[in-house]
Amino acid sequence: MKRFALLGVIAFAAVGIVACGDDGNGAAPVGGENSSSSVAESSAAMSSSVVANSSSSVTLYSSAEISSSTSVDTLRITYALKPFDGPLANPHKGFTVPTEGTWVFVPEFEYGPYGSLNNRAWDLVTYGSGYQKWNKLNPAKGVYDWTELDKLLDALAEHNMGYALRVLPYSPSFVKGNDTPEEDYDWTPKFVYESGAKKITATVQWNGYRATVPVWDDPVYLQAAKDFGTALAKKYDGDPRIEYIDIRSFGEWGEWHASHLNGSEMPSEAVQIEMLDHYASVFKKTLLVLPSSGMGNVYTHALCLGITKRDDGFISILGRPDSLVRAYEANLPTIAENQAGYATMLNNNDIIPGGYLKWTPQRWVDAITTAHLTYYVLDQDSDEGYKFYKENKALADSMSKVIGYNFRVVSAELVNVTGAAGIAAVNAANASVASTAATSTLNITVKNTGVAPCFFDVYLVAEFVDSTGTALAQLGKTLRIPKGTFKDGMSQKFSFSGNLPADGTASSDASAQTTIRIALSLYESEDAFKNGKNPTVRFDNDGLLQNAKLLLKE
Repeated sequence: MKRFALLGVIAFAAVGIVACGDDGNGAAPVGGENSSSSVAESSAAMSSSVVANSSSSVTLYSSAEISSSTSVDTLRITYALKPFDGPLANPHKGFTVPTEGTWVFVPEFEYGPYGSLNNRAWDLVTYGSGYQKWNKLNPAKGVYDWTELDKLLDALAEHNMGYALRVLPYSPSFVKGNDTPEEDYDWTPKFVYESGAKKITATVQWNGYRATVPVWDDPVYLQAAKDFGTALAKKYDGDPRIEYIDIRSFGEWGEWHASHLNGSEMPSEAVQIEMLDHYASVFKKTLLVLPSSGMGNVYTHALCLGITKRDDGFISILGRPDSLVRAYEANLPTIAENQAGYATMLNNNDIIPGGYLKWTPQRWVDAITTAHLTYYVLDQDSDEGYKFYKENKALADSMSKVIGYNFRVVSAELVNVTGAAGIAAVNAANASVASTAATSTLNITVKNTGVAPCFFDVYLVAEFVDSTGTALAQLGKTLRIPKGTFKDGMSQKFSFSGNLPADGTASSDASAQTTIRIALSLYESEDAFKNGKNPTVRFDNDGLLQNAKLLLKE
């Protein structure tokens, strides 16, 4: 077998594409034929192995080389591949910390991304989360004030983050005495009561203080809550700054329970389902979320509407991650918070029943993998994950490539067919090929090594680039992978083919040619690629360039 050392790659413009892959449900990537089956693999074993070995590996391929085993006219280049070394934050998945306002981004806030403590937990944060008060957004009937919320959304967008929105009607956390002003904790707009909605007096369990509470199934209250949902959808449905919206119409913190308010009762299942139906009727694009205590028939109905589920009792309460498996099986992203902040959970008594479980690294990993989480709070303490990340950096970095989707190129080969003159040019010019008629085919295998599918459309692009990642020509066509079809544990094979145009893209003078390389990119929209923007989704591979493209290495 005759072999030639390769120092560069070949420059061609692209005209064709063939893609293959199966998501397990018969769906193929848009833009090509399904010529081979995808390989689906279980991710269940992750829960017992990630803590001990946080950096999983792929087989390393030999240095790129050209083989003439088939014909002197066929060149085969196999690329060396290995995982990205370090944390990897990608959009529409991952970790959050509390972001209640734009003040998070000012240097004076020591725990912020620009604060004096240099809090590197922000390297893992992909979206902000927090609550808004209903009465602040809806101060009068038919009147809405989105000013401060829009400022926060814009600030997050400037930092490449979305926002998980919760609008709360009530928070017993702020009942500090029997004479606490109602507006401090009851965030139902005053006009709702002025319009005839009833309220009662309840007792807060943990301190015994009395507080007024809305009657959750009062018709006036319900209509006002629906009207607000309609206005919220009119303003924010499909807004790219919004990651998802919780439906927080009932109960303490809008969590669909009144378990700490003696004397207050949740509305019937029929009323809860009616509220879900209303939100589903006005929101057509943005992901909606059923809060933690929505259970039973209400949970089932939510899934039928495409409304996903969150749980806020992770780590400390036994079995809570299992509650989200139904949403995962319905092909919806799962969302979680912990029962308490990291520092509090470290001091739990580990007594079940009658107490709470402690936070441990293994329980954290198990929670993410069991629930197949797409979204998760890094920590909900006011230090924005500072203590958590400082004490668990290696583990947290590794799990940034486990939570949600995680795309890794596990094999890549370029097959170039040329005439004998092309072979001579390879030896003469460090693998730069003269303008001889030729066809290049790039065959790659991509695996989703995360614990969840990718829940948005992804556009896969192959290009000839220079050493900085600047595009010189596209190889093949852009390929759309529809949302929800690239499942966790699945591998898909893609082929990009192209011919050198008649006028050529490389000089026939070998000494004047520039070494050309191939890069792969993942975009959230085809327009982003066409408009020359950088990709926003990154592969979990060594070779990522500053512009987020993956340069295939020899």
